[in-house]
Amino acid sequence: MTSELEDTRIAILGAGLIGACWAALFVHHGARVRVWDPNGDALAHLADRMAGPLAQLRDLVPDAGPIGTVTLCDDLAIAVADADLIQENAPEDVALKHALYRQVEPLMRAEAVLASSTSALTWSELAPGLGSPDRLITAHPFNPPHLVPLVETFGTDTDRLDRAEAIYRAAGRMPVRLNKDATGHIANRLASALWREAVHMVDAGIADVTAIDAALVNGPGLRWSTIGAHMAYHLGGGAGGMAGYLAHLGPSQQRRWASLGTPELTSELCAALVAGVEAEAAGRDIPTLEQERDAALIAALRARMNRG
Repeated sequence: MTSELEDTRIAILGAGLIGACWAALFVHHGARVRVWDPNGDALAHLADRMAGPLAQLRDLVPDAGPIGTVTLCDDLAIAVADADLIQENAPEDVALKHALYRQVEPLMRAEAVLASSTSALTWSELAPGLGSPDRLITAHPFNPPHLVPLVETFGTDTDRLDRAEAIYRAAGRMPVRLNKDATGHIANRLASALWREAVHMVDAGIADVTAIDAALVNGPGLRWSTIGAHMAYHLGGGAGGMAGYLAHLGPSQQRRWASLGTPELTSELCAALVAGVEAEAAGRDIPTLEQERDAALIAALRARMNRG
């Protein structure tokens, strides 16, 4: 069996958590990967960071084809020189990313795609760091990126977007393209809106952290794992679909919107949130919680893979 990515050259800039997961994903799917980080210690620990994601990917997709290669680079020029896709994972600092782009741009191939994994910054904020801004796209993954398929893309060069999205699809990702540049992209805007109301409910004493999380996971969260918010309300309209829902239940939806809160993260509320998640964690440390999350994600992905 061959891999769609066996002739694809990918540079990973930044060997932290996100960079290691990207590297594992692309290597698993057969790409030739080079990883650069200005911190030699980060490169030294990359194999350890990749080990867990690679094991999970082998378990989840055992027949992906021949595994690719990974090369550690302490020279940025070597890392990016012949890359088709350059996946940048630098810290969320505009000035730092701009400085990195000024180094990368003269070293990259003219047709290469520079893709930022940024979660908080927009293309409009990052693009001024390049002489030719159309070389840049934003390509925000959801954590952990080797398991959660979503990659949110935006850029001004349609050809570059098409080529980058083809690489992501070959690696089993689901690219979703924004029509407009937006803070938080799509999914983080949705997640932030939901969490704002979850925080408000804690602040208002409506329910505690554990109850709110349980309600989400066992109610709408389960449904959202199969259909999106718009489609859920379309089905909620019965035979009339979305039009029927809006006609009959639109006013009640507006009443709910009007009652949603806008909490302030005071020291008291922050303390309540910390205490709440500690109670929900029930003594489990972060690595244990991550393992439980990843096992549940893998089970959900298997169910999706087997449903049709």
